[in-house]
Amino acid sequence: MIALKVFIVMTILTGVLYPLCLTGIAQGCFPAKATGSLLKKNGQLVGSALIGQAFDSDRYFGSRPSAVSYRTMPSGASNLALTSLKFKQLMAERKAAFLKRNELPDSTQVPSDMLVASASGLDPHISVEAARLQVNRIVKTRQLTGQQAGQLLTLINQVKESRQFGLFGEPRINVLVLNLKLDNLFKTN
Repeated sequence: MIALKVFIVMTILTGVLYPLCLTGIAQGCFPAKATGSLLKKNGQLVGSALIGQAFDSDRYFGSRPSAVSYRTMPSGASNLALTSLKFKQLMAERKAAFLKRNELPDSTQVPSDMLVASASGLDPHISVEAARLQVNRIVKTRQLTGQQAGQLLTLINQVKESRQFGLFGEPRINVLVLNLKLDNLFKTN
């Protein structure tokens, strides 16, 4: 009987009260993040700033490759070793596809984030250099003027996120955020 009482008390404490308390604190301190960092366009939900998604249209900046096709269940990596022949072939294919899509010369140094999928397969960020290498394609596809191309480069700098806590990682760009702002900046194109 005592074991049952302890079970009921602990279930209420750890299964109900503790999660409610943490959810309340998160909602109060970080309301956008606590609800999934959801982003909307014209009132329609288009995704989360925390989860990468595919952008196949040449009108948009492309995302980092995903080993799981951007599916959240199950997320994960390919687990291919750096010495794997399959891994090397995959990198060569991704590099060739990136260069072709963006009409870049073979000598172009393609950032590693455009070649290697993240550990989760859902990373929503790309490097600043990866974004800049895609600008000419977007300018051409959207038929932007030289001045608008300059605005696009300025937009990249505006959405650039700094290193985490000023120490970890590299400056990066959230692709979904950038593409939403791209559509807002050039509504008619």
